[in-house]
Amino acid sequence: MPNTPRRKDAPPPRTANDEADVLRGFLDYLRVSIAAKVEGAPEPQARTPMVPSGTSLLGVLHHLTAVEGATFLGEQVGDWQATFRPDPQDGVADVVARYRATVDRANKALDACADLGAPLPRPGRAGSSPSVRWALAHMIEETGRHAGHADILRELIDGATGR
Repeated sequence: MPNTPRRKDAPPPRTANDEADVLRGFLDYLRVSIAAKVEGAPEPQARTPMVPSGTSLLGVLHHLTAVEGATFLGEQVGDWQATFRPDPQDGVADVVARYRATVDRANKALDACADLGAPLPRPGRAGSSPSVRWALAHMIEETGRHAGHADILRELIDGATGR
């Protein structure tokens, strides 16, 4: 059996029993996991579509950056399919850094949300907002789903596996 690279696995988080701590702990765990899957991926393979749908490893993280910004920061997205295509001049380090910066901004917004049942404050967006609880659950689902995609794409690129 060929020797394939393996990243260090991280177990699921052990959080306090508070609902907000559990939700945020699992979301942060997934965020770190997907950034690690993309970080260090070789160029240009990271931006090369690896499956018939046209999905690339870099595109998945670029998309999640847009979802974080729309969900927690009220940023507008005109074309969700376009979020799967990173800018041609962006490399792996650029997309990872932008994702992490967006996550930091999202966490600062979440720090101000004490009530999980309250509407999520999203400046610049008209209409009703989902609850903080819904937004956290949605981002856990969205990030987990795409982390699975990223895991497969990274393995196709260079054989690297792990959380």
